[in-house]
Amino acid sequence: MSFTITATISSFGGKLLKLTHPSKSTKCDMALNLFLPPQATSSNKVPVLYYLSGLTCTGDNCAEKGFFQPWAAQHGIAVVYPDTSPRGLKIAGEDDSWDFGTGAGFYVNATQAPYKDGYNMETYITSELPPLLYSSFPLDSSRVSITGHSMGGHGALTLYLKNPGMFKSVSAFAPISNPGKCPWGEKAFGGYLGDDKEEWKKHDATELIKGWKGPFEALIDVGTGDNFYKQKQLLPENFEAAAKESGNDKGLTVRYQEGYDHSYFFISSFAKDHVAHAAKFSLA
Repeated sequence: MSFTITATISSFGGKLLKLTHPSKSTKCDMALNLFLPPQATSSNKVPVLYYLSGLTCTGDNCAEKGFFQPWAAQHGIAVVYPDTSPRGLKIAGEDDSWDFGTGAGFYVNATQAPYKDGYNMETYITSELPPLLYSSFPLDSSRVSITGHSMGGHGALTLYLKNPGMFKSVSAFAPISNPGKCPWGEKAFGGYLGDDKEEWKKHDATELIKGWKGPFEALIDVGTGDNFYKQKQLLPENFEAAAKESGNDKGLTVRYQEGYDHSYFFISSFAKDHVAHAAKFSLA
């Protein structure tokens, strides 16, 4: 096995595993959580839902506060909760702010020094981690979905749009939907990708949806009481408009949830719907 299991926790009839492993793409040991539902056995591989976390988070946050496990157990779906960045690379400045560097990898492969040597979260999530998981646990690599929150919602949408066929479904909670046009994204993309804004478009869901071909059935929830939504960090309206203009809005559901904020109170309130969304496609 490629992983060290540091804890095994009983949860809703299944097991929540705390895992670590050395990563080639991020040049450090990575930690993550994996929920295996009771249906997962050596003779029964189950579908997989990746949950990508937001700024400052680790793989622990949603596993402990997102309330995904009861619904995942009900549907027989495993949930993978990866970390949000490399850790401990000792890059000057990587720990100076909460919205860049450690805990803020933005699910891209950095092209700018000094971050390009390790900050490769896109490769980690799409290419390195999955085969390690599929070879170690009873997970069905042909039935994979992705979701995420905030920065992780950006990650879920962009990785889905950049890798047609890799995921059966996509959903997002309060995603950073147009990072090339908001302060968080401008800071991250400038630091990781440089000043070329044409390059930024390759990692921006609002830009990527314009070129999407084929069905696009996605569920997005945004709280109207979310201060980051009010501060124009999320910009879901831009994504909606781009989807409509490109004819990719037919299967897109964006729900503005009255009064909900950006926290795990919001995520846990609608986790059931997002797991059901993944189940609709992975159990079809």
